[in-house]
Amino acid sequence: MKSKNLPLIIGGIIVIIAIIFFTTQDKERKVSTAEDSSKPTRIPVHNWSSQIVMAHVIGGIIQDMGGNVEYVPADSQAVYESMRIGDVDISHEVWQSAFGKSFDTARDKGGVLDWGDHEARSLEDMGFPNWIMDKDLCPGLPSWEALKNADCAAAFATPDSGGKGRWLEGPQSWHGDLMPQRMTALGLDDLWVVKFAGSADALWAELAAAEKEGRGTIIFNWTPNFTDGAGFTFIDFPPYTDGCRPADGGDGKCGSPDGYLKKAVNENWTKSHPAAAAMFKKLAFTTGQIGAMAAYVDVDKMSHEDAAKAWLSANEKVWKAFQ
Repeated sequence: MKSKNLPLIIGGIIVIIAIIFFTTQDKERKVSTAEDSSKPTRIPVHNWSSQIVMAHVIGGIIQDMGGNVEYVPADSQAVYESMRIGDVDISHEVWQSAFGKSFDTARDKGGVLDWGDHEARSLEDMGFPNWIMDKDLCPGLPSWEALKNADCAAAFATPDSGGKGRWLEGPQSWHGDLMPQRMTALGLDDLWVVKFAGSADALWAELAAAEKEGRGTIIFNWTPNFTDGAGFTFIDFPPYTDGCRPADGGDGKCGSPDGYLKKAVNENWTKSHPAAAAMFKKLAFTTGQIGAMAAYVDVDKMSHEDAAKAWLSANEKVWKAFQ
């Protein structure tokens, strides 16, 4: 009797184990493919090309996954508090030098999560197109000490600079008085003056105008950017150290850090949109990829939306790997 029933018992046990296994697998599969909320992911847009194009690139990836997106104009400093209180869901270009402090403040209050870095490192500082050195308009560049020379400053004067050499900063909302403070701290304000551009486009217009007119120009710039390929050199200021800026109690005699380019998210969004959140966590662009996004607009003169479509079409293997 025992020998006759044994195969039936073993068979029953195998069936039970199989049922348990496949039920567990099905549950895991349902968890891993949990549907995101139909509520749109709100992506902020600021006022420089790579950020706006990348917003539409990320939006395109989310839409390819079946999600919805909304693009929200946002202040580049206040956006982290906006994300914390739930007015936007993600931030995809957190530049350490310009926005690290605002990001840290919002994150420390709770509700904002550090969602990892891009592969690209960032640098944001004053610099000049390489042809300035080719023409030897300011011997000694890129060392900042070359700026102490009065003849150098004169080569960078503009009609609005009162006879002094001019640094053209970005919009004042980006960094406040950081560059005027640095200029004064380094003892350069007798020969130089800081002016603020109204937009990133004004910086690129200045680059083109200076080259056409054959005069010197020092502008605020950053990398990754389309200028990486065009030839641009950052000034070698005294190295950055933690606390060296006036806002942090320092004397201001320092340049900008070799910094991160980070992503951040609203904590609740990661729960309502788990698939998009997993994609965004994996997403990490290189310097070349981000520069190419900007170049579609600033060199090829595409709209931001068309630039995103062009980048997505040319880089399908890159972004599909994040899904």
